[in-house]
Amino acid sequence: MNKLLSLLVVVAWGLSSLNAQNQNFNESWKFYNDKAEGAEKVSFDDSKWRNLDLPHDWAIEGPFDVKYNARAGGLPFHGTGWYRKHFKMNAEAKGKVVRLEFEGAMYNAHVWINGEFVGKRPYGYIGFEFDVSKYLKYDGSDNVVAVRLTPEDLSSRWYPGAGIYRSVWLKIDNPIHVGQWGTFITTPTVTKEIGVIQNETTVVNKSGKAETVTVKQAYYNSENILIASESEELTIKAKGSAISALYTKIKKPLIWDMETPHLYHAVTTISKGDEVLDTYKTRFGMRTIAYTKDGFFLNNKPVRFNGVCLHHDNGALGAAVYRRADERKLQIMKSMGVNAIRTSHNPPSREFLELCDELGLLVQDEAFDVWKMEKVPNGYNKFFEEWGERDIKDMVLRDRNHPSIVMWSIGNEIIEQKDKKNGWRTAKVLNDYVKELDRTRPTSAGFNNYSGPYDNNMAQQVDIAGVNYKPTKYSEIRGNYPELPLYGSETSSCTSSRGVYHLPIEKYKTHESKHVTSYDLIGPPWAYPPDVEFHFQELNPHSMGEFIWTGFDYLGEPTPYGGKDNSTNGYWNADWPSHSSYFGAVDLCGFPKDRFFLYQSQWTTEPMIHLLPHWNWKGMEGQTIPVYCYTNCDSAELFVNGKSMGRKVKGKDLTELKVNFLRYEPKTFQSKYRLSWEVPYEAGNIKVVGYKNGKQILEKQINTAGKPAKISLSVDRKDINADGVDLAYVTVRIEDKNGNLCPNAENLVHFSVKGTGELLAVDNGNQTSVESFQASHRKAFSGMCLAIVKADAISGKITLYAKSKGLKSSKIEMVSK
Repeated sequence: MNKLLSLLVVVAWGLSSLNAQNQNFNESWKFYNDKAEGAEKVSFDDSKWRNLDLPHDWAIEGPFDVKYNARAGGLPFHGTGWYRKHFKMNAEAKGKVVRLEFEGAMYNAHVWINGEFVGKRPYGYIGFEFDVSKYLKYDGSDNVVAVRLTPEDLSSRWYPGAGIYRSVWLKIDNPIHVGQWGTFITTPTVTKEIGVIQNETTVVNKSGKAETVTVKQAYYNSENILIASESEELTIKAKGSAISALYTKIKKPLIWDMETPHLYHAVTTISKGDEVLDTYKTRFGMRTIAYTKDGFFLNNKPVRFNGVCLHHDNGALGAAVYRRADERKLQIMKSMGVNAIRTSHNPPSREFLELCDELGLLVQDEAFDVWKMEKVPNGYNKFFEEWGERDIKDMVLRDRNHPSIVMWSIGNEIIEQKDKKNGWRTAKVLNDYVKELDRTRPTSAGFNNYSGPYDNNMAQQVDIAGVNYKPTKYSEIRGNYPELPLYGSETSSCTSSRGVYHLPIEKYKTHESKHVTSYDLIGPPWAYPPDVEFHFQELNPHSMGEFIWTGFDYLGEPTPYGGKDNSTNGYWNADWPSHSSYFGAVDLCGFPKDRFFLYQSQWTTEPMIHLLPHWNWKGMEGQTIPVYCYTNCDSAELFVNGKSMGRKVKGKDLTELKVNFLRYEPKTFQSKYRLSWEVPYEAGNIKVVGYKNGKQILEKQINTAGKPAKISLSVDRKDINADGVDLAYVTVRIEDKNGNLCPNAENLVHFSVKGTGELLAVDNGNQTSVESFQASHRKAFSGMCLAIVKADAISGKITLYAKSKGLKSSKIEMVSK
């Protein structure tokens, strides 16, 4: 471990072969949500099954019910689901290699073609493909693919979703073609003046005789201008594969970084004589990374991780992958100042990583939440010994070319941390699997059982040991392991409900409302306010930064309600209807909580200022209301109805926070990251003014709202793609006649859509709401709710209408192109 982890890499992602007849296979599936004897057979009658397109998550359709586990969202994700699709193959495909690729199916997938069993894959988070050539009919008659999924109860610590929730592809290739995830592009050299591109491409020969082919690698910039090319002859044995290894130099490469994520693409062409056998496109970005005991360096510049952990669901859409949903999520995170994502606790979708490449976000790609020792009775531990090697290797093969990925994680809070005899052995094996396929990035894991994994030689098996929830131990770890790079792989775990404030401020475990105050100090026993992590990161400049738990709320795991983490105690329904996370800095809708702005005040430089709480406290006139300000200004001054409450200086004037977390003795923490005032309540307004270098630069005002009078609508994008999958997110606010948000409004809003789109889902961010995400109505929560509109596959105008009893209605228009 006493070594410099200096890593230089150019990275890429591989698309399906351009020359092959690759078909998106998402349309026109049949679905049945129950056991169906004989459904794998061609003759099975599926005429009464539901028609749908993929991706699809059956569990998000509900209903919410106390008979389902709140830990997994209180939704019916377990049971049996069948998917069938009828399709035809023409005679031209005979003799080709036909593969069926599933990017993700949740979970325990079994696949049949024309009644013949093709294969299975238990792990729902990794893609897989099967060569189905020999099972197909090429005479124009019906072929049937049947997929059975059997996710089990008590198999996940959060909401996993259920169904074929990522895309499916039918890939038709010549017998000689680029293999699955077959390109691996690295660079031995990347400078401002020169870049050396090394391309290792696996070429497969499915024919019955050896063949010699020409492999050409051509490189293009973002404007599709050819910048370099190389080629070589390659001989491939019958029924075998071979690797073409070529390198080339380019001048003045455009380097991928967080501010300017430049991307190139390579086109790999396989030919024999004048015949092109395969063409394969790979997008890539050029950059260097280095890890030392003193931090992380991107392109030779020190970078601290302002990171978040993210689960894979997208709230009201469940686990089903929509590119725009992930794009919006990541854009919101960037606006908070986030520069890094930990894919907790599983490989993400292809689209997610493509977006991180495009947005300049750094990624820790995580393989597992569990190895051999269980966390829940029916978890992945049941499959680990048989499938662990294949799954982690496939993660690396699939993802190793993304410029965004800067770390591999082999596991999160693994129970084997306590296993002195064998825990380190498993860690070593997994680390070696990764290194076998990619030595350009370090390995890591999230350890929460300090000092166990260090004492048991487990932390030493990865390049960088992540530390979960132990900020007070950073300096001790540094002292004991001075050469080991360090970062907070999971931090804070503060919980809150958007727009909810409980007075007086107290450090409670749970609240009768089943919500959590947004004064940002409540969490489970290991949790602490973000301010504590800020403090210890400052005291330990060698730390590479942190990944907060979590960026967004997610379905399931409604801590601090319902249960205890990392235990096999069954259902978490003691505090029903609490059924989704309170951990996020952003709620399930994507609406920022106050904590979003606390992080933004530390992680961004563009002047910002935020004020809380709301100013509607009828019946509390004259009583003291704590008012907080989060800002990156030098100082701020608070006014109540025009009267100054005094100016506070950030870093000098401290706010006392009540704390009570493991391994920390004091019961208060003096935070220099928040400004605060104790203010007697009187209706009207509060205003905070921010100062920089003694000059007023911005302000924020909150007015006492009157009665709800109208609905206000705004949309994230008015122009969307007419592709049948693009989304528009419409924010719904309940306002008084003067346009002030009514912070306690719970009005029921009804929606309808006209034109070339449809209402896909609704939400309000309320962790206790059991309203259907698929309904055409939603109650407001803390004055707000959300409508998600999906474009049709034809161009035109889309209009969303919103109405509520006693309120002025509203509408908003979008255009799909």
